[in-house]
Amino acid sequence: MSTTTVKRDRNARPPYRCSECGWTASKWVGRCGECQAWGTVLEDAGPGGGAPRTAAVAPTRAPARPISEISVDTALARPTGVEELDRVLGGGIVPGAVVLLAGEPGVGKSTLLLDVAARAARTGRRVLYVTGEESAAQVRLRAGRIRALDPNLLLADETDLATVLGHVEAVDPDLLVLDSVQTIASAQVEGTAGGVAQVREVAAALIAAAKSRDLPVVLVGHVTKDGSVAGPRTLEHLVDVVCQFEGDRHSRLRMLRATKNRYGPTDEVGCFDLSEQGIVGLPDPSGLFVSCAQHPVPGTCLTVTLEGRRPLATEVQALVAPSAVPNPRRTTSGVDSSRLAMVLAVLQRRLGARLADQDVYVSTVGGARVVEPAGDLALALAAISSRENVALPRGLVAVGEVGLAGEIRTVAGVGRRLAEAARLGFTRAVVPAGSLDGIAAPDGMTVLLAADLREAVAAAGAGQDERR
Repeated sequence: MSTTTVKRDRNARPPYRCSECGWTASKWVGRCGECQAWGTVLEDAGPGGGAPRTAAVAPTRAPARPISEISVDTALARPTGVEELDRVLGGGIVPGAVVLLAGEPGVGKSTLLLDVAARAARTGRRVLYVTGEESAAQVRLRAGRIRALDPNLLLADETDLATVLGHVEAVDPDLLVLDSVQTIASAQVEGTAGGVAQVREVAAALIAAAKSRDLPVVLVGHVTKDGSVAGPRTLEHLVDVVCQFEGDRHSRLRMLRATKNRYGPTDEVGCFDLSEQGIVGLPDPSGLFVSCAQHPVPGTCLTVTLEGRRPLATEVQALVAPSAVPNPRRTTSGVDSSRLAMVLAVLQRRLGARLADQDVYVSTVGGARVVEPAGDLALALAAISSRENVALPRGLVAVGEVGLAGEIRTVAGVGRRLAEAARLGFTRAVVPAGSLDGIAAPDGMTVLLAADLREAVAAAGAGQDERR
């Protein structure tokens, strides 16, 4: 064979293509040069090397009908028995829907789904719980601890896709829970469990079974170090609902959010309390984020944040003390440090509050996180209250964004925030001027409007003295 022929053969080899974005390369690489995904560059068989295209006309299962004649009864959501989960899903799980629940290790995904499976089994539905990470005995111990035992809840520990589909065929369940999708592998696909090809094959097979049987399926998914769902991006495109289960391992509070939902909203948040006895929904979690101090304490101010469409009352605490080091400390817990630095700079420049030589410690109560700008005003009032050693009046709540010019900007959802504060017994509120246009103040609440920080401090009664 001549050298020219060898070169022609090498050029005729099919290129390598990324299964995620379609980027091509002349040789195999471990990481895609376009989307930067790992393990997605595979050999492309070319237009003639793969399976033949479908040319024959297949018979239809049912004739096409006008869309107005399609019945929606089979697509109505069925409640799971966990109100906080139903809130996020949009009323419950739709038959044939595939839900992907992702979260960090130890956040409580398996505990939550085991409780959901037990509640569904108590209503008379047959539930198949497949675990690929733990043995059946380990899951049985957890079920006994959280009182999730029921004869209609069937348990299997399997890691082979064909065996899992065999269990589905034999049991014919009304709900399938798979923990987790990264631990199941197919013998027909190369690669280890959790790989790109394996996860795609497992998800596609389970989705096909769910649609053909009208079987609701809940998949547990792992996450990467940055918090995104592990595996190929197509996994999130294939499933119907993608939920993120979040929570600090040092706190009992857990939050469930939907980042994709074909059957409901994506701006709802479910709150849960994780304890040794299991996981319990929190229909009213605001009490977790408010301290139980009997008397007003300097350096505390309450605000109301919006988690999706849900208002949550959160207490912000600040401690301002003289610094013993040339560079004063700025320590935060539950508050963005850059946001704190900006608010302190505005206080010093616009109000003359001397904070450059003071250590400032800011924290939230109960492990809550205040990440939206609506908490700026409460942060500023708490810092001024601690600096002047003057407690804010009892029953005061502050909502507003602080601008660099010292102005108080309006925020979204002021009416819902004030209604939540009034429900909890707060009687005074400091809000940005103009935020109540067309909105009636709650009964029994005095609303004080402030256009800038100076007016807000005076309305709150923080007693800031510019001479200090």
